[in-house]
Amino acid sequence: MPDKGGFPHFMIKEIFEQPQGMRDTIEPRLSLNEGVVRLDEIRISPDELRALRRINIVASGTSRHAGMVGQYVIQDMVNIPVDVDYASEFEYRNPLIGPGEITIVITQSGETADTTAAQREAKAKGSRTVAISNVIDSTIAREADGVLYTLAGPEISIASTKAFTAQMAVLFLFALYLGQVRGKFSREQRRLYLKDLLEIPEKLKVQLETASLCESLADRYHAFDDFLFMGRAAHYPVAMDGALKLKEVSYIHAEGYPTGETKHGPLALIDEHLPIVIIATRDQDDAGSMLRYEKTVANIKTFKEQGAHVIALTSEGDEELAKLTDAIPIPTTRELLLPILEIVPMQLFAYYMAVRRGLDVDKPRHLVKSVVVE
Repeated sequence: MPDKGGFPHFMIKEIFEQPQGMRDTIEPRLSLNEGVVRLDEIRISPDELRALRRINIVASGTSRHAGMVGQYVIQDMVNIPVDVDYASEFEYRNPLIGPGEITIVITQSGETADTTAAQREAKAKGSRTVAISNVIDSTIAREADGVLYTLAGPEISIASTKAFTAQMAVLFLFALYLGQVRGKFSREQRRLYLKDLLEIPEKLKVQLETASLCESLADRYHAFDDFLFMGRAAHYPVAMDGALKLKEVSYIHAEGYPTGETKHGPLALIDEHLPIVIIATRDQDDAGSMLRYEKTVANIKTFKEQGAHVIALTSEGDEELAKLTDAIPIPTTRELLLPILEIVPMQLFAYYMAVRRGLDVDKPRHLVKSVVVE
């Protein structure tokens, strides 16, 4: 029988296992000295990858949110069009895919019925397929042309945590690998990307030190019944997953929303009864990140004027937002790696909210770990 390792629940144990899971997932697949990513499991020829014209990512739940982060990463780094679909909706829209494309299917268990069906549909239309799974020799891995295992270790809690961060890391590696094959980066550029990626496990350890802060925030906010989570660009799917975690384990209604879209309706809901959880990090070496940050600060000021309680994920040293919000500091890293760190306090917050409400954290009602029926 699986062991909780001294933790009260599997969910919190798995949250704290993320630094090791990240290290196990990324380190065997790269050489920092050579500036090289090695993904021998892909089994798709370099010529095919160089001729690639589009990527489709298909997944459900948390895995889909990882795919959405991957969409931003791949398009930004490699300049290849990427579409992301709900696995449960994929076959209903007559997906116009075929040869010259890759369909990436993502599922923690490798057995998710909708995702398996989507992979078979993609293959029938002539697309090559790559599976991302946390379970060795799962159905989706066996049927794919190539497979990228997330080596996060067994995940017992129904709410996915460590598999999600490992999925994002694998997609970052895949983007680097594609760029390497297609000649998008110099060796030195690849080394800089890999250096930053290799620092993520230690930064996850630092992030986990915010657990007591997240627990104290849960003590303050546990009585609220609605939350709005927000983020921009690659941070928007992280906000969506933060909302999903809260829904899953604490049974609190929560919605993930693009920050800039709030003025198209949701702004009418924002007052002292609807707490906001907003991602307001920044990469000071990235002009786009800084522009989004400035817009987000302006949004936060508007929400505060409307009486909202705001929990903000902020970059370390952000004194302005520390005064303006209930701030959770995030270690600095490059823009496209920040999502891996940002999700951790949201996982912790959801966990402590559920504990505070006296709920079964590892086995939320009506849910199963592997959805094997459509």
